[in-house]
Amino acid sequence: MNIGLFDFDLPEDRIALRPASPRDAARLLVVNPAASEPLQDRGIRDLVALLRPGDALVLNDTRVIPSRLRGRRRRGDSVARVEIMLHKREGADRWRAFARPAKKLALGETIAFGDESEGSACELGRLQAEIVGKGEAGEVELRFTLAGSQLDEAIARLGELPLPPYIAGKRPTDHADASDYQTMHAREDGAVAAPTAGLHFTPDLVAALEAHGVSRHFVTLHVGAGTFLPVKADDTDDHRMHAEWGSVSAQTAAALNAVRQNGGRIVAVGTTSLRLLESATGEDGVIAPFSGDTAIFITPGYRFRAVDLLLTNFHLPRSTLFMLVSAFCGLELMQRAYAHAIAGGYRFYSYGDGSLLHRVSQPSS
Repeated sequence: MNIGLFDFDLPEDRIALRPASPRDAARLLVVNPAASEPLQDRGIRDLVALLRPGDALVLNDTRVIPSRLRGRRRRGDSVARVEIMLHKREGADRWRAFARPAKKLALGETIAFGDESEGSACELGRLQAEIVGKGEAGEVELRFTLAGSQLDEAIARLGELPLPPYIAGKRPTDHADASDYQTMHAREDGAVAAPTAGLHFTPDLVAALEAHGVSRHFVTLHVGAGTFLPVKADDTDDHRMHAEWGSVSAQTAAALNAVRQNGGRIVAVGTTSLRLLESATGEDGVIAPFSGDTAIFITPGYRFRAVDLLLTNFHLPRSTLFMLVSAFCGLELMQRAYAHAIAGGYRFYSYGDGSLLHRVSQPSS
């Protein structure tokens, strides 16, 4: 499909730079292709009324790590500053990353990370990485001098929280982001971007949903920095997704299959949960345990097997995520929904408002 079909104009003032406070005070646009009025303005707290007893929420429990590192590449007397965005772990001492500027780096060269001040000279010497691979669009593979938990600790000390560029380009990261950019369910370290639909949940909302008979289940998908990359191809067939690591436990798979068998609906909280569930589900609609990489790319025409409803934020134009929601609800309806949201003052992107999408009817297999 032509990428231009997924374009739209978004005023700059619709990009949220801070989350709603409290988190569950955000607005919610309900999009239901089967309803007589398919667009309905509600609020996140209305999820209790919008979901049914027996429905199941599936949340991503990944935790964002401070994955933006600033370092220096030395070549003789020449020193070049380099910014690294880690995006996928490949081993105990290896990460794939996006480098800026990548053209200043060559295979075999070393990057040193940390403050150049005298007081951190020891630390600077402890975290270095060799460039062992180079790919497209500024991607590199790094082999660090530390491994395992020691590397994790060094990244935690020296790294910065990787706010999305549409926020980081407008204001500096501050102490509030350390909690604002983590979901209340975050527990598995490894993401370099938050599963932002989960940011809307609060203990009070969770308690109300549980009292209503809506269950919660957890999967893990470590969101990569590739989620920020624009689609540069002119056609969806020519776009390559970056792989991300995910896991669905046997316990969660069994519980979700039971929900479906009992007439409940599976509600994916975020596109990350949806993509992982679809990767774990067979043609027969049965969710299986899953552990490994997924690079699933969902565009209109995809037949959904696992998910009935999707809670998600509003996405960038020409993005793979807008393509996904267009596959879920229909392109024309999502174009209408986004025009409605823009005209109605909804707040967009990671810290913005949410939408509850009902899956468009699909022909029986």
